Amino acid sequence: MKTLRLILGDQLNSKHSWYKDNPENTVYCLFEMRQETDYVTHHIQKIIGFFAAMRDFGQHLKDQGFTVQYLKLDDNKNTQNLTDNLKLLIEEHNITKFEYQLPDEYRLDEQLSTFCNSVDIDTEAFSTEHFYTERHDLKQFFKGKKQYLMENFYRDMRKKHDILMVAGQPEGGKWNYDKSNRNKWKADHPIPPYKYFKNDIETIVTLIEKEDIKTLGTLDTKTFSYPINRQQALEQLKYFCEVLLIHFGDYQDAMHTDQVYLFHSRLSFAMNLKLISPKNIVDTVLNYWRKHGEDINISQVEGFIRQILGWREYMRGMYWALMPEYKTLNYLENNNNLPDFYWTGNTKMNCLKQSITNSLDNGYAHHIQRLMVTGNFALLAQIDPDQVDAWYLGIYVDAVEWVQLPNTRGMSQFADGGKIATKPYVSSGSYIHKMGNYCDSCHYNKKEKLGDKACPFNSLYWNFLDDKRKQLGDNFRMKMMYSLLDKMEAKQLSSLKERAQQIIENPDSF
Repeated sequence: MKTLRLILGDQLNSKHSWYKDNPENTVYCLFEMRQETDYVTHHIQKIIGFFAAMRDFGQHLKDQGFTVQYLKLDDNKNTQNLTDNLKLLIEEHNITKFEYQLPDEYRLDEQLSTFCNSVDIDTEAFSTEHFYTERHDLKQFFKGKKQYLMENFYRDMRKKHDILMVAGQPEGGKWNYDKSNRNKWKADHPIPPYKYFKNDIETIVTLIEKEDIKTLGTLDTKTFSYPINRQQALEQLKYFCEVLLIHFGDYQDAMHTDQVYLFHSRLSFAMNLKLISPKNIVDTVLNYWRKHGEDINISQVEGFIRQILGWREYMRGMYWALMPEYKTLNYLENNNNLPDFYWTGNTKMNCLKQSITNSLDNGYAHHIQRLMVTGNFALLAQIDPDQVDAWYLGIYVDAVEWVQLPNTRGMSQFADGGKIATKPYVSSGSYIHKMGNYCDSCHYNKKEKLGDKACPFNSLYWNFLDDKRKQLGDNFRMKMMYSLLDKMEAKQLSSLKERAQQIIENPDSF
Protein backbone atom coordinates (compact mmCIF):
# COMPACT_ATOMS: atom_id res chain seq x y z
CA MET A 1 0.00 0.00 0.00
CA LYS A 2 1.28 3.47 -0.92
CA THR A 3 -0.16 6.43 1.01
CA LEU A 4 -0.45 10.12 0.13
CA ARG A 5 -0.73 12.51 3.07
CA LEU A 6 -1.89 16.08 2.49
CA ILE A 7 -0.59 18.99 4.59
CA LEU A 8 -2.50 22.25 4.21
CA GLY A 9 -0.82 25.62 4.65
CA ASP A 10 -2.23 26.09 8.16
CA GLN A 11 -1.36 22.55 9.32
CA LEU A 12 2.37 22.96 9.96
CA ASN A 13 2.38 21.05 13.24
CA SER A 14 5.76 19.33 13.54
CA LYS A 15 4.60 17.63 16.76
CA HIS A 16 1.74 15.80 15.02
CA SER A 17 1.72 12.02 15.43
CA TRP A 18 2.20 11.67 11.66
CA TYR A 19 5.86 12.53 12.20
CA LYS A 20 6.67 10.29 15.16
CA ASP A 21 7.98 7.70 12.73
CA ASN A 22 8.62 7.49 9.01
CA PRO A 23 6.30 4.88 7.51
CA GLU A 24 7.38 3.22 4.28
CA ASN A 25 5.65 4.08 1.02
CA THR A 26 4.23 7.36 2.35
CA VAL A 27 4.40 10.61 0.41
CA TYR A 28 3.65 13.97 2.05
CA CYS A 29 2.43 16.83 -0.13
CA LEU A 30 2.14 20.61 0.20
CA PHE A 31 0.85 22.95 -2.52
CA GLU A 32 1.16 26.67 -3.21
CA MET A 33 -1.96 27.41 -5.25
CA ARG A 34 -3.80 30.21 -6.98
CA GLN A 35 -6.92 28.64 -5.48
CA GLU A 36 -5.68 29.96 -2.13
CA THR A 37 -4.03 33.21 -3.19
CA ASP A 38 -7.01 34.40 -5.25
CA TYR A 39 -10.24 33.51 -3.38
CA VAL A 40 -9.91 36.85 -1.58
CA THR A 41 -7.40 39.70 -1.97
CA HIS A 42 -4.75 38.99 0.66
CA HIS A 43 -2.13 41.20 2.25
CA ILE A 44 1.19 40.62 0.49
CA GLN A 45 2.79 39.77 3.84
CA LYS A 46 0.11 37.13 4.48
CA ILE A 47 0.86 35.26 1.25
CA ILE A 48 4.59 35.62 1.86
CA GLY A 49 4.24 34.35 5.42
CA PHE A 50 2.22 31.29 4.45
CA PHE A 51 4.57 30.36 1.60
CA ALA A 52 7.69 30.95 3.72
CA ALA A 53 6.35 28.81 6.58
CA MET A 54 5.18 26.07 4.20
CA ARG A 55 8.56 25.94 2.46
CA ASP A 56 10.40 25.83 5.77
CA PHE A 57 8.13 23.02 6.97
CA GLY A 58 8.54 21.05 3.75
CA GLN A 59 12.32 21.32 4.03
CA HIS A 60 12.16 20.30 7.69
CA LEU A 61 10.33 17.10 6.72
CA LYS A 62 12.84 16.37 3.96
CA ASP A 63 15.69 16.86 6.42
CA GLN A 64 14.00 14.31 8.70
CA GLY A 65 14.00 11.79 5.87
CA PHE A 66 10.35 12.03 4.81
CA THR A 67 9.34 11.83 1.16
CA VAL A 68 7.85 15.20 0.25
CA GLN A 69 6.16 16.45 -2.91
CA TYR A 70 6.15 20.25 -2.68
CA LEU A 71 4.55 22.07 -5.60
CA LYS A 72 5.58 25.71 -5.72
CA LEU A 73 3.28 28.23 -7.30
CA ASP A 74 5.17 28.25 -10.62
CA ASP A 75 5.79 24.49 -10.82
CA ASN A 76 4.86 23.24 -14.29
CA LYS A 77 2.88 20.36 -12.75
CA ASN A 78 0.87 22.62 -10.45
CA THR A 79 -2.77 22.76 -11.58
CA GLN A 80 -3.46 25.54 -8.99
CA ASN A 81 -6.38 23.49 -7.67
CA LEU A 82 -6.25 21.31 -4.55
CA THR A 83 -8.16 18.26 -5.77
CA ASP A 84 -6.61 18.31 -9.25
CA ASN A 85 -3.15 18.35 -7.68
CA LEU A 86 -4.12 15.40 -5.49
CA LYS A 87 -5.38 13.45 -8.50
CA LEU A 88 -2.10 14.18 -10.28
CA LEU A 89 0.01 12.80 -7.45
CA ILE A 90 -2.25 9.80 -6.87
CA GLU A 91 -1.74 8.76 -10.47
CA GLU A 92 1.95 9.64 -10.59
CA HIS A 93 2.85 7.70 -7.42
CA ASN A 94 0.32 4.85 -7.79
CA ILE A 95 -1.29 5.85 -4.50
CA THR A 96 -3.68 3.36 -2.90
CA LYS A 97 -4.69 5.39 0.17
CA PHE A 98 -5.23 9.13 0.77
CA GLU A 99 -4.97 10.67 4.24
CA TYR A 100 -5.52 14.23 5.39
CA GLN A 101 -5.92 16.27 8.54
CA LEU A 102 -9.36 17.81 9.04
CA PRO A 103 -9.35 21.36 7.62
CA ASP A 104 -10.41 24.22 9.85
CA GLU A 105 -12.06 26.07 6.97
CA TYR A 106 -15.49 24.95 5.86
CA ARG A 107 -14.83 25.44 2.13
CA LEU A 108 -11.75 23.18 2.24
CA ASP A 109 -13.58 20.60 4.33
CA GLU A 110 -16.33 20.47 1.70
CA GLN A 111 -13.80 20.30 -1.12
CA LEU A 112 -11.92 17.40 0.45
CA SER A 113 -15.09 15.54 1.45
CA THR A 114 -16.33 15.72 -2.14
CA PHE A 115 -12.94 14.57 -3.40
CA CYS A 116 -12.84 11.58 -1.04
CA ASN A 117 -16.27 10.49 -2.22
CA SER A 118 -15.14 10.65 -5.83
CA VAL A 119 -11.95 8.56 -5.73
CA ASP A 120 -11.63 4.76 -5.84
CA ILE A 121 -8.95 4.51 -3.16
CA ASP A 122 -9.20 4.35 0.62
CA THR A 123 -9.35 7.67 2.43
CA GLU A 124 -8.99 8.64 6.08
CA ALA A 125 -9.20 11.92 7.98
CA PHE A 126 -7.22 12.75 11.12
CA SER A 127 -7.36 15.39 13.83
CA THR A 128 -4.86 18.22 13.51
CA GLU A 129 -3.96 17.57 17.17
CA HIS A 130 -3.74 21.31 17.77
CA PHE A 131 -6.75 22.66 19.67
CA TYR A 132 -7.92 21.97 23.22
CA THR A 133 -11.33 21.05 21.78
CA GLU A 134 -12.63 19.00 18.92
CA ARG A 135 -14.70 20.59 16.15
CA HIS A 136 -18.16 20.01 17.58
CA ASP A 137 -17.45 20.07 21.34
CA LEU A 138 -18.84 23.57 21.76
CA LYS A 139 -22.03 22.72 19.88
CA GLN A 140 -22.59 19.92 22.38
CA PHE A 141 -21.67 22.17 25.32
CA PHE A 142 -24.38 24.68 24.39
CA LYS A 143 -26.97 22.12 23.31
CA GLY A 144 -30.40 23.16 24.56
CA LYS A 145 -29.18 26.55 25.80
CA LYS A 146 -30.61 29.85 24.55
CA GLN A 147 -27.36 31.80 24.79
CA TYR A 148 -23.85 30.81 23.75
CA LEU A 149 -21.96 32.79 26.38
CA MET A 150 -18.20 32.57 26.04
CA GLU A 151 -17.72 33.14 29.77
CA ASN A 152 -19.58 29.89 30.60
CA PHE A 153 -17.46 27.97 28.12
CA TYR A 154 -14.26 29.60 29.39
CA ARG A 155 -14.98 28.68 32.99
CA ASP A 156 -15.70 25.10 31.97
CA MET A 157 -12.37 24.97 30.09
CA ARG A 158 -10.52 26.30 33.12
CA LYS A 159 -12.02 23.55 35.28
CA LYS A 160 -11.59 20.81 32.70
CA HIS A 161 -7.90 21.56 32.13
CA ASP A 162 -7.11 22.72 35.69
CA ILE A 163 -5.81 26.10 34.57
CA LEU A 164 -5.58 28.88 37.17
CA MET A 165 -7.66 26.78 39.55
CA VAL A 166 -7.17 26.10 43.27
CA ALA A 167 -9.36 23.52 45.02
CA GLY A 168 -12.06 23.92 42.38
CA GLN A 169 -12.10 27.71 42.61
CA PRO A 170 -10.51 30.35 40.34
CA GLU A 171 -7.03 31.27 41.46
CA GLY A 172 -6.92 34.78 42.86
CA GLY A 173 -10.64 34.70 43.61
CA LYS A 174 -11.88 35.88 40.21
CA TRP A 175 -12.70 34.10 36.98
CA ASN A 176 -12.08 37.17 34.89
CA TYR A 177 -9.81 40.21 35.30
CA ASP A 178 -11.16 42.03 32.27
CA LYS A 179 -11.77 45.24 34.25
CA SER A 180 -8.02 45.37 34.96
CA ASN A 181 -7.23 45.03 31.25
CA ARG A 182 -8.58 48.36 30.04
CA ASN A 183 -5.85 50.88 30.81
CA LYS A 184 -4.80 53.66 28.47
CA TRP A 185 -1.06 53.58 27.70
CA LYS A 186 0.57 56.91 28.59
CA ALA A 187 4.23 55.90 28.19
CA ASP A 188 4.63 55.38 31.95
CA HIS A 189 5.76 51.82 31.19
CA PRO A 190 8.26 51.84 28.29
CA ILE A 191 7.42 49.35 25.56
CA PRO A 192 10.35 47.10 24.57
CA PRO A 193 11.21 46.69 20.89
CA TYR A 194 9.38 43.79 19.32
CA LYS A 195 11.27 40.64 18.41
CA TYR A 196 11.99 40.78 14.69
CA PHE A 197 12.77 37.69 12.64
CA LYS A 198 14.67 38.58 9.46
CA ASN A 199 13.31 35.73 7.37
CA ASP A 200 14.62 36.05 3.83
CA ILE A 201 11.66 35.99 1.47
CA GLU A 202 13.14 37.64 -1.63
CA THR A 203 12.46 34.64 -3.88
CA ILE A 204 8.82 34.55 -2.76
CA VAL A 205 8.38 38.26 -3.41
CA THR A 206 9.81 37.79 -6.90
CA LEU A 207 7.45 34.86 -7.46
CA ILE A 208 4.38 36.88 -6.40
CA GLU A 209 5.38 39.69 -8.75
CA LYS A 210 6.12 37.31 -11.63
CA GLU A 211 2.80 35.49 -11.23
CA ASP A 212 0.94 38.83 -11.00
CA ILE A 213 -0.92 37.90 -7.82
CA LYS A 214 -3.25 40.68 -6.69
CA THR A 215 -2.39 41.74 -3.13
CA LEU A 216 -3.03 44.59 -0.72
CA GLY A 217 -0.78 46.25 1.84
CA THR A 218 2.90 47.09 1.77
CA LEU A 219 6.25 45.38 2.25
CA ASP A 220 9.08 47.72 3.20
CA THR A 221 11.87 45.14 3.33
CA LYS A 222 12.31 41.75 1.74
CA THR A 223 12.13 40.03 5.11
CA PHE A 224 9.20 38.60 7.05
CA SER A 225 9.21 39.55 10.73
CA TYR A 226 6.81 36.99 12.23
CA PRO A 227 7.86 33.43 13.19
CA ILE A 228 7.78 30.95 10.28
CA ASN A 229 8.76 27.76 12.11
CA ARG A 230 8.42 26.16 15.51
CA GLN A 231 11.84 27.25 16.76
CA GLN A 232 11.11 30.89 16.00
CA ALA A 233 7.67 30.58 17.60
CA LEU A 234 9.29 29.24 20.78
CA GLU A 235 11.75 32.16 20.75
CA GLN A 236 8.84 34.58 20.36
CA LEU A 237 7.00 32.91 23.25
CA LYS A 238 10.09 33.11 25.45
CA TYR A 239 10.46 36.81 24.64
CA PHE A 240 6.81 37.41 25.48
CA CYS A 241 7.13 35.73 28.87
CA GLU A 242 10.36 37.46 29.83
CA VAL A 243 9.71 40.94 28.47
CA LEU A 244 6.06 41.60 27.60
CA LEU A 245 3.84 39.54 29.92
CA ILE A 246 4.45 41.86 32.87
CA HIS A 247 2.20 44.53 31.31
CA PHE A 248 0.22 42.59 28.70
CA GLY A 249 -3.08 42.63 30.57
CA ASP A 250 -2.77 46.26 31.65
CA TYR A 251 -2.66 47.56 28.09
CA GLN A 252 -4.19 44.83 25.96
CA ASP A 253 -7.02 47.20 24.94
CA ALA A 254 -4.88 50.34 24.61
CA MET A 255 -4.22 52.21 21.36
CA HIS A 256 -1.45 54.70 20.57
CA THR A 257 -0.23 56.54 17.51
CA ASP A 258 3.43 55.67 18.20
CA GLN A 259 2.93 51.98 18.95
CA VAL A 260 1.89 49.07 16.74
CA TYR A 261 2.25 46.08 19.05
CA LEU A 262 2.37 47.48 22.62
CA PHE A 263 2.77 44.42 24.89
CA HIS A 264 1.02 41.94 22.58
CA SER A 265 2.68 38.60 21.91
CA ARG A 266 2.74 38.55 18.06
CA LEU A 267 2.10 34.78 18.25
CA SER A 268 -1.25 34.60 16.43
CA PHE A 269 0.27 33.94 12.99
CA ALA A 270 2.36 31.07 14.34
CA MET A 271 -0.59 29.66 16.27
CA ASN A 272 -2.99 29.83 13.34
CA LEU A 273 -0.52 27.96 11.11
CA LYS A 274 -0.12 25.44 13.97
CA LEU A 275 3.60 26.03 14.32
CA ILE A 276 2.93 26.08 18.04
CA SER A 277 -0.09 24.83 19.98
CA PRO A 278 -2.32 26.79 22.36
CA LYS A 279 -1.54 24.26 25.10
CA ASN A 280 2.18 24.77 24.56
CA ILE A 281 1.70 28.53 24.92
CA VAL A 282 -0.60 28.42 27.95
CA ASP A 283 1.59 25.89 29.80
CA THR A 284 4.75 27.91 29.08
CA VAL A 285 3.19 31.17 30.30
CA LEU A 286 1.91 29.51 33.47
CA ASN A 287 5.25 27.81 34.16
CA TYR A 288 7.14 31.07 33.68
CA TRP A 289 4.75 32.91 35.97
CA ARG A 290 5.04 30.25 38.68
CA LYS A 291 8.85 30.39 38.60
CA HIS A 292 9.62 34.04 37.85
CA GLY A 293 6.39 35.94 38.22
CA GLU A 294 6.72 37.57 41.61
CA ASP A 295 6.37 40.98 39.89
CA ILE A 296 3.64 39.85 37.46
CA ASN A 297 0.05 40.27 38.60
CA ILE A 298 -2.38 37.44 37.92
CA SER A 299 -4.47 39.86 35.83
CA GLN A 300 -1.75 39.87 33.15
CA VAL A 301 -1.68 36.07 32.97
CA GLU A 302 -5.43 35.51 33.09
CA GLY A 303 -6.03 38.20 30.46
CA PHE A 304 -3.67 36.42 28.07
CA ILE A 305 -4.93 32.90 28.79
CA ARG A 306 -8.54 34.03 28.34
CA GLN A 307 -7.75 35.06 24.76
CA ILE A 308 -6.40 31.59 23.94
CA LEU A 309 -8.17 29.05 26.14
CA GLY A 310 -11.44 30.97 26.05
CA TRP A 311 -11.90 33.21 23.05
CA ARG A 312 -9.88 31.34 20.40
CA GLU A 313 -11.40 27.95 21.18
CA TYR A 314 -14.84 29.56 21.43
CA MET A 315 -14.50 31.16 17.99
CA ARG A 316 -13.58 27.85 16.39
CA GLY A 317 -16.41 26.04 18.13
CA MET A 318 -18.97 28.65 17.11
CA TYR A 319 -17.71 28.56 13.52
CA TRP A 320 -18.30 24.81 13.23
CA ALA A 321 -21.57 24.96 15.16
CA LEU A 322 -23.09 27.61 12.88
CA MET A 323 -21.63 27.10 9.41
CA PRO A 324 -22.46 27.22 6.54
CA GLU A 325 -25.52 29.42 7.16
CA TYR A 326 -23.48 31.71 9.39
CA LYS A 327 -21.58 33.17 6.44
CA THR A 328 -24.82 34.52 4.93
CA LEU A 329 -26.33 36.20 8.01
CA ASN A 330 -27.16 39.91 7.82
CA TYR A 331 -29.48 40.52 10.78
CA LEU A 332 -29.20 44.31 10.65
CA GLU A 333 -29.81 44.40 6.88
CA ASN A 334 -26.70 46.48 6.17
CA ASN A 335 -25.90 46.92 2.48
CA ASN A 336 -23.58 49.94 2.06
CA ASN A 337 -20.21 49.67 0.33
CA LEU A 338 -16.92 49.60 2.19
CA PRO A 339 -15.20 52.99 1.82
CA ASP A 340 -12.11 53.19 -0.36
CA PHE A 341 -10.05 54.40 2.60
CA TYR A 342 -10.10 50.89 4.05
CA TRP A 343 -7.68 50.00 1.25
CA THR A 344 -5.53 53.14 1.48
CA GLY A 345 -5.79 54.68 4.94
CA ASN A 346 -6.58 58.03 3.34
CA THR A 347 -9.08 59.60 5.75
CA LYS A 348 -9.11 62.60 8.09
CA MET A 349 -10.46 60.41 10.91
CA ASN A 350 -7.19 59.77 12.75
CA CYS A 351 -8.23 56.59 14.57
CA LEU A 352 -9.14 54.98 11.25
CA LYS A 353 -6.10 56.41 9.49
CA GLN A 354 -3.75 55.04 12.16
CA SER A 355 -5.41 51.62 12.50
CA ILE A 356 -5.74 51.03 8.77
CA THR A 357 -2.25 52.31 7.95
CA ASN A 358 -0.78 50.03 10.63
CA SER A 359 -2.76 47.16 9.15
CA LEU A 360 -1.57 47.90 5.62
CA ASP A 361 2.04 48.28 6.76
CA ASN A 362 2.22 45.31 9.14
CA GLY A 363 -0.68 42.96 8.36
CA TYR A 364 -1.55 43.41 12.02
CA ALA A 365 -3.91 45.19 14.39
CA HIS A 366 -4.89 44.10 17.87
CA HIS A 367 -8.44 43.19 18.82
CA ILE A 368 -9.60 46.63 19.98
CA GLN A 369 -8.37 48.34 16.83
CA ARG A 370 -10.24 45.70 14.83
CA LEU A 371 -13.38 45.78 16.97
CA MET A 372 -13.77 49.37 18.14
CA VAL A 373 -12.18 51.35 15.32
CA THR A 374 -12.40 49.69 11.89
CA GLY A 375 -15.27 47.39 12.88
CA ASN A 376 -17.12 50.09 14.78
CA PHE A 377 -17.09 52.48 11.82
CA ALA A 378 -18.14 49.72 9.39
CA LEU A 379 -21.11 48.85 11.58
CA LEU A 380 -22.16 52.45 12.22
CA ALA A 381 -21.88 53.19 8.48
CA GLN A 382 -24.02 50.09 7.88
CA ILE A 383 -21.57 48.35 5.54
CA ASP A 384 -22.50 45.05 3.89
CA PRO A 385 -20.98 42.34 6.16
CA ASP A 386 -19.82 40.39 3.09
CA GLN A 387 -17.52 43.26 2.20
CA VAL A 388 -16.36 43.65 5.80
CA ASP A 389 -15.60 39.92 5.98
CA ALA A 390 -13.54 40.02 2.79
CA TRP A 391 -11.48 42.95 4.08
CA TYR A 392 -10.73 41.35 7.45
CA LEU A 393 -9.95 37.99 5.89
CA GLY A 394 -7.49 39.57 3.48
CA ILE A 395 -5.68 42.24 5.43
CA TYR A 396 -4.29 40.36 8.43
CA VAL A 397 -1.48 37.82 8.28
CA ASP A 398 -3.18 35.73 10.98
CA ALA A 399 -6.59 35.69 9.28
CA VAL A 400 -8.09 32.28 8.50
CA GLU A 401 -11.83 31.99 8.15
CA TRP A 402 -12.62 29.88 11.22
CA VAL A 403 -11.38 32.67 13.49
CA GLN A 404 -12.01 35.69 11.25
CA LEU A 405 -15.64 35.04 10.32
CA PRO A 406 -17.23 34.69 13.78
CA ASN A 407 -15.12 37.58 15.06
CA THR A 408 -16.19 39.83 12.17
CA ARG A 409 -19.76 38.82 11.38
CA GLY A 410 -20.62 38.08 14.99
CA MET A 411 -18.59 40.09 17.47
CA SER A 412 -17.84 43.09 15.24
CA GLN A 413 -20.82 43.49 12.90
CA PHE A 414 -23.63 41.84 14.93
CA ALA A 415 -24.81 40.34 11.64
CA ASP A 416 -25.74 37.12 13.48
CA GLY A 417 -28.31 38.92 15.66
CA GLY A 418 -26.52 38.13 18.91
CA LYS A 419 -25.32 34.54 18.68
CA ILE A 420 -21.82 35.57 19.74
CA ALA A 421 -22.12 39.08 21.19
CA THR A 422 -24.99 40.04 23.47
CA LYS A 423 -25.04 43.56 22.01
CA PRO A 424 -23.50 45.45 19.08
CA TYR A 425 -20.04 46.80 19.88
CA VAL A 426 -20.62 50.37 18.77
CA SER A 427 -19.52 53.62 20.35
CA SER A 428 -19.18 57.31 19.72
CA GLY A 429 -15.77 58.99 19.75
CA SER A 430 -15.63 58.93 23.56
CA TYR A 431 -14.61 55.25 23.85
CA ILE A 432 -11.85 55.63 21.26
CA HIS A 433 -10.48 58.59 23.20
CA LYS A 434 -10.75 56.66 26.46
CA MET A 435 -8.52 53.84 25.15
CA GLY A 436 -5.97 55.80 23.14
CA ASN A 437 -4.51 59.08 21.94
CA TYR A 438 -5.84 59.05 18.38
CA CYS A 439 -8.27 61.89 19.11
CA ASP A 440 -5.51 64.24 20.33
CA SER A 441 -4.15 64.83 16.82
CA CYS A 442 -7.34 64.31 14.84
CA HIS A 443 -8.86 66.73 12.33
CA TYR A 444 -12.18 66.26 14.14
CA ASN A 445 -13.29 67.17 17.65
CA LYS A 446 -14.40 64.16 19.71
CA LYS A 447 -16.70 66.33 21.83
CA GLU A 448 -18.70 67.86 18.99
CA LYS A 449 -21.74 66.10 17.52
CA LEU A 450 -22.63 68.57 14.78
CA GLY A 451 -20.68 70.83 12.46
CA ASP A 452 -17.77 70.39 10.07
CA LYS A 453 -15.35 69.57 12.88
CA ALA A 454 -17.64 67.12 14.70
CA CYS A 455 -16.29 63.58 15.10
CA PRO A 456 -18.13 61.45 12.51
CA PHE A 457 -18.52 58.63 15.05
CA ASN A 458 -20.83 60.81 17.16
CA SER A 459 -23.60 61.42 14.62
CA LEU A 460 -23.18 57.93 13.13
CA TYR A 461 -23.72 56.41 16.58
CA TRP A 462 -27.07 58.05 17.27
CA ASN A 463 -28.21 57.55 13.69
CA PHE A 464 -27.40 53.84 13.97
CA LEU A 465 -29.42 53.45 17.17
CA ASP A 466 -32.38 55.19 15.57
CA ASP A 467 -32.16 53.25 12.30
CA LYS A 468 -31.86 49.87 14.01
CA ARG A 469 -34.49 50.33 16.72
CA LYS A 470 -36.59 47.52 15.22
CA GLN A 471 -33.76 45.00 15.68
CA LEU A 472 -32.14 46.41 18.83
CA GLY A 473 -34.82 48.26 20.78
CA ASP A 474 -35.62 45.29 23.01
CA ASN A 475 -31.97 44.36 23.69
CA PHE A 476 -31.57 44.55 27.48
CA ARG A 477 -27.97 45.78 27.19
CA MET A 478 -29.07 48.67 24.95
CA LYS A 479 -31.89 49.97 27.14
CA MET A 480 -29.90 52.80 28.69
CA MET A 481 -28.78 54.13 25.30
CA TYR A 482 -32.28 53.95 23.88
CA SER A 483 -33.53 55.74 26.97
CA LEU A 484 -31.10 58.58 26.19
CA LEU A 485 -32.13 58.53 22.55
CA ASP A 486 -35.79 58.82 23.54
CA LYS A 487 -35.01 61.93 25.59
CA MET A 488 -33.24 63.65 22.71
CA GLU A 489 -35.06 66.57 21.09
CA ALA A 490 -36.49 65.72 17.68
CA LYS A 491 -34.68 68.64 16.05
CA GLN A 492 -31.30 67.54 17.38
CA LEU A 493 -31.86 63.95 16.30
CA SER A 494 -32.90 65.13 12.85
CA SER A 495 -29.71 67.18 12.55
CA LEU A 496 -27.58 64.24 13.71
CA LYS A 497 -29.22 61.94 11.18
CA GLU A 498 -28.69 64.45 8.40
CA ARG A 499 -24.99 64.70 9.30
CA ALA A 500 -24.72 60.89 9.50
CA GLN A 501 -26.32 60.49 6.09
CA GLN A 502 -23.73 62.82 4.58
CA ILE A 503 -20.97 60.62 6.01
CA ILE A 504 -22.61 57.38 4.91
CA GLU A 505 -23.12 58.64 1.36
CA ASN A 506 -19.62 60.13 1.01
CA PRO A 507 -17.38 58.41 3.58
CA ASP A 508 -14.18 59.00 1.62
CA SER A 509 -14.60 62.77 1.88
CA PHE A 510 -14.34 62.62 5.68
